[in-house]
Amino acid sequence: MPVAIITGASRGLGRALAEALAARGWDLVLDARGAEALRETAAALSAHGTRVEALPGDVTDAAHRAGLVAAAWKLGGVDLLVNNASALGAEPLVRLEELPLDGLRRALEVNLVAALGLVQEALPLLRAAGAGAVISVSSDAAAEAYGTWGGYGASKAALDQLTAVLAVEEPELRVWAVDPGDMATDLYAAAVPDDAGARPEPAAVVPGFLRLLDERPASGRYGAPALLQGAR
Repeated sequence: MPVAIITGASRGLGRALAEALAARGWDLVLDARGAEALRETAAALSAHGTRVEALPGDVTDAAHRAGLVAAAWKLGGVDLLVNNASALGAEPLVRLEELPLDGLRRALEVNLVAALGLVQEALPLLRAAGAGAVISVSSDAAAEAYGTWGGYGASKAALDQLTAVLAVEEPELRVWAVDPGDMATDLYAAAVPDDAGARPEPAAVVPGFLRLLDERPASGRYGAPALLQGAR
C-alpha cells in the first residue's frame, strides 16, 4: 500500500486529507503538536483498516522529522509528503508594524525551514517510490497583499518558491504547491477571531487534492477552484 506523511494532521485540512487517503487504503504517518488530538485522529482513521503511525511533536525538531521518515520507512517507504503544518506568526494577526520578530521567525521555521528539512529527510524514499509526490500547502496570502497577513504570507510565498525550485531539481517527482482557499479551520479562527463569515469545511476541498494524486499533472502551483473543477 502507498504511504503518506502528513504534518499538522490532527485537525483541519490535514485530518480531512488523511481521512480520504485512509479510505483509499493508504498507510499513514501523522504529525501534530497536540498528542491527545493526534491519538484520537489515528484511532478514527485506523477504523478503515489502514496502518496509522501517530507521532506527536514539533516539525521544527530535526529528530522529530527523522522519526517521521523512519516510521514511514517501516511501513514501506514514502509515496507522498504533505507539508501542511503551519504557524501564523501572531494570533490574532497584526499589522507588520506590530508583528513580533520572534513570531515571524516561528512562522518561517515552521512553514519554510521545517518543510525543507522534512523534504531533505524524505527525498531518498520519495525517489525510490517511483511515483513520489510532495504537496506544499500554500495560501492566497502567498500571492496577494492582505493587511495583517504579511508575516504568514511571506513565509508561504517563500515556501512556494522553494517548492518550485524543488520541482526543477527533482523532475522525476511530482511537486505541487496548493492553495486550498478559505476554509473553516482552527488556524483561520486564530488568525481572524472576529470574522464569523461562512467558509467551507476542509473536507470540501479534499477532492481537488485527490485529483492531483489520480491525474498527476505537471509540477506547479494549483488553486482550489482549478483543482475542484471536474474533480472526481
